[in-house]
Amino acid sequence: MLNNEQKLNATKRALEYFSKANIVLTDEEKNRIEVADFGLSDLERFGLQLLIYCNTEKCCAKEMVLFPFQTCPEHRHPPINGKDGKEETFRCRFGKVFLYVEGDETLEIQGKIHAGKKNCFTVFHEIILLPGEQYTLLPNTKHWFQAAENGAVISEFSTKSVDEADIFTDSDIIR
Repeated sequence: MLNNEQKLNATKRALEYFSKANIVLTDEEKNRIEVADFGLSDLERFGLQLLIYCNTEKCCAKEMVLFPFQTCPEHRHPPINGKDGKEETFRCRFGKVFLYVEGDETLEIQGKIHAGKKNCFTVFHEIILLPGEQYTLLPNTKHWFQAAENGAVISEFSTKSVDEADIFTDSDIIR
């Protein structure tokens, strides 16, 4: 579990990345930045910083910051109450993003699998996103993503987000 000082430091760093990406936020939005460590207490390796602009029954818009080589762990968005899981589009705004999805395995991936968690990653079809590039994930698709050495800012556009319903490959994760 992260303490308040760690969350504050991560938020300040995230604001620096938003500035690098030329994303302007209101003071109210700056105060709503979330720091997610997925219950792993290892934010430098696993987690992300995010701002949710809107999340309605039909759509969701978010900004996400990943610090250098910070990873959002492998997960999927399953169907909920008879409705399809979340469909999402990631658009890179700053840096480089390594996105891994189901499909033909890339033999030499550029992302780093962090020590002690190799068994928590099962999909290795690599998609590299640079600023201005985007990729759409269909519902219930296993995926994980990581920033390259300079960190990254990603805009997410999706159907309704129900993060607490996400299914992670790593059983240690608490969302």
